[in-house]
Amino acid sequence: MRILDRYILKSVINIFLGCLFSFLFLYIVIDVFSHLDEILKHQVNFTILIRYYLSFIPAIFVQVTPIACLLSTLYTFGKLNRDNEIIAMRSSGLSIFQISKTIIIFGIIISVLVFWVNDRLVPQSTSVTEKIKIMMEKKDPKKTQHKEQESLINVSMYGLRNRLFFINKFYPSTNTMQGITILEHDEHQNITKKIVANKGIYEDGAWKFYQSITYEFDQSGQIKNEPIYFEEELMAIPETPQDLLAQRQRSDFMNIAQIDDYIWKLSKSGATTVINNLRVDLYQRFTMPFTSLIIILLGIPFSLMIRKRATGLSSIGLSIMVGFLYYGLNAISIALGKKGMFPPFLAASLSHVIALIISIYFIRSIP
Repeated sequence: MRILDRYILKSVINIFLGCLFSFLFLYIVIDVFSHLDEILKHQVNFTILIRYYLSFIPAIFVQVTPIACLLSTLYTFGKLNRDNEIIAMRSSGLSIFQISKTIIIFGIIISVLVFWVNDRLVPQSTSVTEKIKIMMEKKDPKKTQHKEQESLINVSMYGLRNRLFFINKFYPSTNTMQGITILEHDEHQNITKKIVANKGIYEDGAWKFYQSITYEFDQSGQIKNEPIYFEEELMAIPETPQDLLAQRQRSDFMNIAQIDDYIWKLSKSGATTVINNLRVDLYQRFTMPFTSLIIILLGIPFSLMIRKRATGLSSIGLSIMVGFLYYGLNAISIALGKKGMFPPFLAASLSHVIALIISIYFIRSIP
């Protein structure tokens, strides 16, 4: 590695680590103080509190890493530009790419690390965090009762006998399901039966379905008999409302392989909205980790515009502006994708593509 590359990399790593630890510390401190009244009210054990915030660290790392990368890029190149070191490098025949290739490689490494953390650690840590949070909230009966009265939208889960449940709405307070689809599969995941019902109510330890239609399928996936319709039907389903609450699937609790497998299993249910949302989440798992690399490329031309002596303040101001615009565009794109207005892959990658085009244009425009 050249002396120049080591010089740039040392500055970038020092600022990146400083920003990363500062953001982690501030995130935890702010969250503690914002929930201090609840912590004191519930008399949360200090050990549980430590476990709660330790389980939060992977998710915080994924969230703050792109901003830390942007700030370290802006500060490092802004300082080099302010001290006329960029001019000296260009005078020696180095191009902008040759000057910045070290930090680009750094961005690739960080993006791969974020990808691994987001896929392997974040789902597990999110599940642990949720369990600890539920355990703490159980001490507040009013809050628990309020949560039980809420309706759950697009609930899906796997039950016994290789059954896949999809429910449009579930009301825990009345144990009522609306818009029910149940798929039964054999050991090879071939569909054998499909039950569709308008409503289901759990009473006296059993589910009663209303306006239900049952379809049976042969090994080739074709309906083998006439569909059976019941105005009211008692269903031999062992799953209870508590099972439905405990086992409902959420994409933030799953890694990429589990989401992909879940989409495949849901593909025969006709749950197009849920499948579309899951596909957006799946593609976002691939594109989101490379935010660090994209935002570094976007920060390089902006950092070379810094000519003030207050390099640090300029870096912070530019990082806030660039981060706000980038994340705002990404949020809009994801929302439009989940509404079905954008294809899932386009929704997950649009902000990256636009930011990449803009960064390449500005880098090539640098004289």
